[in-house]
Amino acid sequence: MAVSPRYLAPQVREDLKRKMVFVAGPRQVGKTTLARNLPDAEAGYLNWDAAEDRERILRRELPDADLWVFGEIHKYRGWRNYLKGLFDQRRAGQHILVTGSGRLELFGFGGDSLQGRYNLLRLHPFSVAEAGIDTAAGLDDLLRLGGFPEPFLGASETEAKRWSRQYRVRLIEDDISSLTGIRDLGRLEEMMLRLPDLVGSPLSINALRTDLEVAHKTVAAWLDAIERLYAVFRIAPFGAPRIRAVKQERKHYHFDWSVVPDPGARFENLVACHLLKWVHHRQDTQGRDLELRFFRDVDRREVDFVILEDRQPVVLVECKRADRDIDRGLRYLKTRFPGANAFQLAMSGERDFVTPDGIRAMPALDYLRRLV
Repeated sequence: MAVSPRYLAPQVREDLKRKMVFVAGPRQVGKTTLARNLPDAEAGYLNWDAAEDRERILRRELPDADLWVFGEIHKYRGWRNYLKGLFDQRRAGQHILVTGSGRLELFGFGGDSLQGRYNLLRLHPFSVAEAGIDTAAGLDDLLRLGGFPEPFLGASETEAKRWSRQYRVRLIEDDISSLTGIRDLGRLEEMMLRLPDLVGSPLSINALRTDLEVAHKTVAAWLDAIERLYAVFRIAPFGAPRIRAVKQERKHYHFDWSVVPDPGARFENLVACHLLKWVHHRQDTQGRDLELRFFRDVDRREVDFVILEDRQPVVLVECKRADRDIDRGLRYLKTRFPGANAFQLAMSGERDFVTPDGIRAMPALDYLRRLV
């Protein structure tokens, strides 16, 4: 399957005219391909994980190119000071692009701040809109294979499963072992194998602690580590004075949603990734104050996703596998925030209508095609 250049490419080119650009995202999501497809990028590409390139970086023997691209340089403890020096002393017409398989803004190992010297852009897996999916069969393929380029473009469910398993191994052996102080990698892998079964419900650290027989703070630190490396992301509950919300544990989702075994939870995970991709894109390219949350109250009413802008709900999304009556939690939250756009999405549904109180029920494909 042929695809167009990645959705962030135009913004990367535009931002490089003014500042350094950091492109962050999960490993194997396509950051290197995006970078190397930019004009003149190939001549200036250096990867910290390659011994020869690492030596050139440390010796400051950089290519004679207008664009320097540094891959995985955040694994170098002094990377912030290094880049600050290069940027401040750069010649006219010199541009710098940095890619990394981690939340680069959190890898601040000492050194001066890079504040004001870079723009951060977060690259996500393929989505319905980016991949140009316009059929139910295409959406089903995306749900089964995940949105990472290699398994999705390979179009083989067996190969996708093999890729996913190897992805987890490489994440643990290469990234977690080198970038964190975690030593009990066996128990951490146990946790990662357990997490896909828990998608869709608030994640109890206490329950995980009991299952793994480790301390509460250890599990919390492990979750922080794999979130920082873009294996999972967590969303917090939404509460406001006018609703009886429950303050509780966060929900978690996987960037590789193909690992989630339950079909309903996998579909919810896919929608979560699509919404987060849209939120990050608007944050990174437009500076909008957006957040992705969920809702649950003391009367057990729930809404899968709530998008906030300037701390106010603007979008409410409930996920269903098939056509259903409008969910009571969605109705409740819509009455409390009538200005928010409310949607009930059906994975395999065909009904498309708007209720008198302004809730739209529609096929998931039609909604997801409007995102990024």
